[in-house]
Amino acid sequence: MISLSATALLLLTACGTEAGTGSGDDARNGAALTGRTFLSTSVSENGKPRELAPRTRIRLEFTEDGRLSFDAGCNSSQAKVSTSDGRLVLDKEITSTLIGCMEPLQSQDAWMAGVIAAEPAWKLDGDKLELSTDSATISLLDRQTAVPDLALDGTKWALSTVVTGESASHQVGSEKAWMTLNGERVTGSTGCNEFQGTVARGTGTLTFGELATTRRACAEAAATLESVVLKGLKGELTYTIDGSTLQLRSSSGGLDFTALR
Repeated sequence: MISLSATALLLLTACGTEAGTGSGDDARNGAALTGRTFLSTSVSENGKPRELAPRTRIRLEFTEDGRLSFDAGCNSSQAKVSTSDGRLVLDKEITSTLIGCMEPLQSQDAWMAGVIAAEPAWKLDGDKLELSTDSATISLLDRQTAVPDLALDGTKWALSTVVTGESASHQVGSEKAWMTLNGERVTGSTGCNEFQGTVARGTGTLTFGELATTRRACAEAAATLESVVLKGLKGELTYTIDGSTLQLRSSSGGLDFTALR
C-alpha cells in the first residue's frame, strides 16, 4: 500500500519562454479556460514525438477560483495561475500530492513540472488547447469532448483508490474489487466475495443499504480489502463522475473507481 500526504510545499523557479497568444479577448486573458479541464492528445519534445507512460495522459484543470491543477499520471499539483499575455505563470508556491511513483511516472512528473515552470505559451482554439515552450509542445482537448462522463448505471466500476481523511492509498488487489449500479440495485465483488444490495438515489448522493455477501474464506490481504470495500459502501455518500472515474465520499474519506472497458 502506498500512502500520500494531502499536500506538500514545492518550490519551482520559473524560467522565461516566448509567449503565444490566444484567439479573441477571452482567450488572451484566459477567461475561456476557467472551469475547464483538458487532456493531452499528443506531446512532442525537440520536434519529435514524446511517448507518455502507458495508460497516462497529461491533465490540466483551470478552476473557478483561479488555480491550475495539473498532473502527468501520478502526483497532482496546483497553484494560483496567471493566464495573461498568452502564458501560464504560476505562483512560486505549488502544493503537490506525494505519491511514491515508480518509473517512468516519476520522470514524467518531473518533466511536466519543468514544462509548467518554464511559463509555457498557450493557444486556445475552441476545445483545443496547445502549450509550448522552447523545446516542448503539448496538444490537449477539452475533457468533455475527449472523454465524456460515463453513465453511473450499467458501468462496471473497478476500485482504484481508498481515501482516508487527507491520505489516499492503493490497496493490494484493489483492481479485483468492483461494482455495478442499476437503479436501486448494486452488485459487485470485494475482491474475494460477491455482494449485492440496495441503493437509494438523491441529488448527488447514493445511500447504500446493508450488503449481502457470499461466505468464501479470504486470505489476509483479501480480507483487509474486503473490510475496506464494505465499510466504504455504507450509508449516504456523495458521488461525482469525471469521465471514466467515479468518486464516492463521506465525511471520513471515500473510494475512487475507474470504469472497466
